[in-house]
Amino acid sequence: MNEPGVKTALVSVHDKSGIVEFASGLQSLGIELLSTGGTARLLKEKGVKREEIADYTGFPEILDGRVKSLHPKIHAGLLYRRDNSVDRETIQRLGIRSIDMVVVNLYPFETITAKPVSVSEALENIDIGGPTMIRAAAKNYQSVAVVTDPRDYPAILNELKVSVGNLSQKTRLELMLKAFERTAAYDAAISSYFARLAVEEGVRADWPAPERLIMSFTKIQDLRYGENPHQRAAVYEDPTAIACIATAKQVAGEKELSYTNILDADAAYRLISEFTDEHTSAIIKHTNPCGVGKAMTLAESCRRALETDPVSAFGGVYAFSRKVDTETAKLLDDKFVELVLAPGYEPEALRILSAKKNRRILDLSQIIDAMKTKRRAQKGFRRILGGVLLQESDEQLIDEGKSKVVTKRAPTNDENDALLFGWRIAKHVKSNAIVLCSKDQLVGVGAGQMSRVDSCKIALMKSLVAGLRVEGSVMASDAFLPFRDSVDLMGRAGVTGIIEPGGSIRDSEVIQAADEFNMAMLFTGIRHFAH
Repeated sequence: MNEPGVKTALVSVHDKSGIVEFASGLQSLGIELLSTGGTARLLKEKGVKREEIADYTGFPEILDGRVKSLHPKIHAGLLYRRDNSVDRETIQRLGIRSIDMVVVNLYPFETITAKPVSVSEALENIDIGGPTMIRAAAKNYQSVAVVTDPRDYPAILNELKVSVGNLSQKTRLELMLKAFERTAAYDAAISSYFARLAVEEGVRADWPAPERLIMSFTKIQDLRYGENPHQRAAVYEDPTAIACIATAKQVAGEKELSYTNILDADAAYRLISEFTDEHTSAIIKHTNPCGVGKAMTLAESCRRALETDPVSAFGGVYAFSRKVDTETAKLLDDKFVELVLAPGYEPEALRILSAKKNRRILDLSQIIDAMKTKRRAQKGFRRILGGVLLQESDEQLIDEGKSKVVTKRAPTNDENDALLFGWRIAKHVKSNAIVLCSKDQLVGVGAGQMSRVDSCKIALMKSLVAGLRVEGSVMASDAFLPFRDSVDLMGRAGVTGIIEPGGSIRDSEVIQAADEFNMAMLFTGIRHFAH
């Protein structure tokens, strides 16, 4: 059985990339063209024969082009069932032409609303006729080809030439899927924009969460593999997001980012974003920080980060809060570094860092600028079996109304700086999270343990192995201490301060233990679980 042939195509596009060549190619195959508005004018200018829709329907474009393709002659020509005798008789009796292909792309709503625009401008860029034609053609894909992506033009022309004006059902199904994916993404972008507007204007609260969670993501690229070589993977961008770490500019490195590179890069960016006003360096391994340092210079902060856990830093991801200078780059010259992220690089620093071809270098400048100018509350998603979890991102550091010193001794100024430094780091360590630090250096980390006291033991062990001073350091715990055992362990090691949320039924016992060691303890009134 022959595949359905294409005899008439309707062409109406906003993105006119390649449309003249495509339309000329269709015409050379004997396919008649219907067109509208700007597309019709362009084709006429280029000498491509076409008939305007208004001439065919006998109804003019009206309302400044808001209504031009919404006509029974168009949609009946798309939707009638070719194998239904009653449908065919109806079409013939009413003088309606069969339309066998629709070539349509939409008003650029996503692009227009990515920058500040008036509501009226946003509304004018909601395409009505385009999605309607796309959906009609896609519904009848077994007889009608629907083309929504200019990148498909060459392959479609080639198949039409080879198959003498026919397209296979396989091609039609693929085009139909792309069409419905496009209209779904378009509707998602519109609903997301006006949902944000409703929150901004007080029409809708930012929480509770909406009854329907509409997500649409655009593929950036396929990845070599996922967490393991036997897992296929890809990375997608949320078109409504302010920025995406996977789109950071790669300025050096021959290999593309891997699945785990992107995860670690995201973790590194989130951590370093806590320290935008300071010279700070962070080293990430398996999404956990294994080194953090801050100082008067970026190079010194990097040295301190490297001292935390030089063994774990092997093959790590390095993130910097400032443009990387030559001195800092030299510190990494002889080290195995998977990935470097920073808001820019001095030319000589970039030359040094990129000497090793497999070392990927990302410039965060555009992402940081975007987040500064358009920052808004983000949402976090986690896939579960058969569903998804949604939560607000963890933006709040301390509950000012509940934060208080609970021990007899208040922290000194240096201890207070150290406690807040550790608290910002603990927020980005997998639970159960324990952080030991001074006011400018991460000293030891215990991450992801089932027991909080085990995390304490690991943090102490890490600091001792690295030869870093525990005595005089402070501890941060991402959640409350359920027993005094952690305090006793740290007190005997010489830790002088603890910051934790509070809220345990044994808070009094924990505070008493801190007092016995003359520790300063600060309750934040807020926890930072990171599972």
